Amino acid sequence: MTTVVIKVGSSSVTTPEGTANRAALDAIAGDVAALRDGGTDVVIVTSGAVALGWSAIAGDAARPKEIVALQAASAVGQHRVMEAWQRSLGHHQLVGGQVLLGSLDFGHRQQYLHARRTLRQLLDFGVVPIVNENDATSDEEIRFGDNDRLAALVAQLVDAQHLILLTDTAGLFTADPRVAADASLISVVEEIDEAVLLIAGGTRSAVGSGGMASKVAAARIGTASGVTVTIAEAERPHVVRDAIAGESVGTKFLAKDKTLSARKLWIAFALSPVGSVTVDDGAARAVMSDGRSLLAAGVTAVSGTFDAGDAISVIGPHGLFARGLASVPSSVAISLMGQRRADHEGRQRSEIIHRDDLVVLVEAPNGNGKMA
Repeated sequence: MTTVVIKVGSSSVTTPEGTANRAALDAIAGDVAALRDGGTDVVIVTSGAVALGWSAIAGDAARPKEIVALQAASAVGQHRVMEAWQRSLGHHQLVGGQVLLGSLDFGHRQQYLHARRTLRQLLDFGVVPIVNENDATSDEEIRFGDNDRLAALVAQLVDAQHLILLTDTAGLFTADPRVAADASLISVVEEIDEAVLLIAGGTRSAVGSGGMASKVAAARIGTASGVTVTIAEAERPHVVRDAIAGESVGTKFLAKDKTLSARKLWIAFALSPVGSVTVDDGAARAVMSDGRSLLAAGVTAVSGTFDAGDAISVIGPHGLFARGLASVPSSVAISLMGQRRADHEGRQRSEIIHRDDLVVLVEAPNGNGKMA
């Protein structure tokens, strides 16, 4: 069964006047219906709750910046978003189901698996899940990057093959088309490297909270999960159907051939690191090229306070290159730092991160490294 996740940004869900963009939602719902008729499961990740809520509260007044005000606006706007989507889906006898997710749903493994089961059950019932961040009760930043990162994580949850990020631009350009007359659309990206991240810049809309940089970052998560990701313009007729059919639509980011297990994807992308360890070149090579555990002997610095089982980043001579679950708390990591196994045999474990809990994020300088 093919599964597609469609993320629709605030600038596409709403109009400049702060109302639901009926035309855009109707067009997307038509594509969803066509995909469903062809046997494809569809999940929608939607933004727009804050924009619709603030419009209802304050009309055309300037949008606030305070988190608590944005959360209040989200509480007012969330049911308006669902109402708008259900109206559009209802034209095709489809039923939408609201799913609100927060950081805890991704930070705890059992909750993560529960969210996966819930989404799968909705799809099995023939429902179109409509996902948004649980903004109104979140005590952290109001967004997952305008839901771009959330959409990539949802694509992992449901084992999607395609992730389509719909926005108010045609895709990723070689430069900002608003200021560069010679900017051209990049149709295919095979590898998201530093050059691509630099091109993405920080373009953002007036009502959304993300930009092209957050969409490319989401594409990086998606492609590492084996998902083909497309960034395209929401207003383009039949944009979703054409993207799935392989037409030249927006910018397509090719999925990686080798993907991680579901658990390692969770470690790599769903968890937020609470600390880090810095390692020397030998330890970095052992982890990146040889797939070994991270041992205390190669650790040169420990940052942050963490417990065993917490997610931490691993930083080498060339920067961040891995993430993993700590085998020991930070206090023990500090006491073992730089020591070889023989130095503390029988007293403490020498492993800082076991290889089964360790994910390499970038290639080694010699090209032998891989996500594993």
